[in-house]
Amino acid sequence: MFRGSIVALVTPFRDGAVDEKALRDLIEWHIDSGTHGFVPVGTTGESPTLSHDEHERVVELCIEVVAGRRPVIAGAGSNSTAEAISLTRHAQRAGADAALVVTPYYNKPTQAGLFAHYRAIHDATDIPIIIYNIPGRSVIDMTPETMGRLAELPRIIGVKDASNDIARPLLTEATCGGDFLQLSGEDANIVAFLAHGGHGCISVTANVAPKLCAELHDAFAAGRADEALRIHRRLLPLHEALFCESSPAPTKHALARLGRCSGELRLPLVEPQPGSKERIDAALRAVGLIN
Repeated sequence: MFRGSIVALVTPFRDGAVDEKALRDLIEWHIDSGTHGFVPVGTTGESPTLSHDEHERVVELCIEVVAGRRPVIAGAGSNSTAEAISLTRHAQRAGADAALVVTPYYNKPTQAGLFAHYRAIHDATDIPIIIYNIPGRSVIDMTPETMGRLAELPRIIGVKDASNDIARPLLTEATCGGDFLQLSGEDANIVAFLAHGGHGCISVTANVAPKLCAELHDAFAAGRADEALRIHRRLLPLHEALFCESSPAPTKHALARLGRCSGELRLPLVEPQPGSKERIDAALRAVGLIN
């Protein structure tokens, strides 16, 4: 169910509020473009700045608009285990297909603490859970050994790996088994990740180039690795430009240039600097998305 190009969906804003019309339109554009799945209210969705009511509304709206046509993995992480349980329970009630739960940031739990955190969420809910391992933002790295212990729990089904360690899929498979879902969180290494046994990507770039990202995964799944690599090379300037400043600021600028939503962000994020905007625009032109 969870394979291919899964978009880490932005949350569009207008005049400080969630722009529900733009969100609906974005989701329909993604479905028309071949996107294989959705992750609302992840970091790319600016989840740290959403109220609980807004967070829940965005999840519910995404599930409503998708209407079963694609899987929805609801962002539900927190550095408070109790809050993560509450968000995961909401994802379950809302009808999400799975919950994406980030490793607790700032607290810096030990490996034993990580295991206890995820086991508590698992035991308090009945929804499939995907671990989100992102050392660059959370300052902790879940080891393959800890993940292997968690994989023994029936509803811990996989990982979004943003370690940027291209050997990690091989190590994770060795401890978790071949059925453990592995999704990359790094657009720039996706072909190598797939070649090492990965199943897909929770993608930032898919926000801006959904058709190309979906075509890359479709080509690889069909055994056309050369075609997938060709698309990947074409997308590389965009992969890099969308992280020239803190995400999702560059992505929202790109979407504004494409006329898909406003570039509005919530503090502490601000719009990209002029030089960064020029770099993003140049990447959009290089990929062929604007003239």
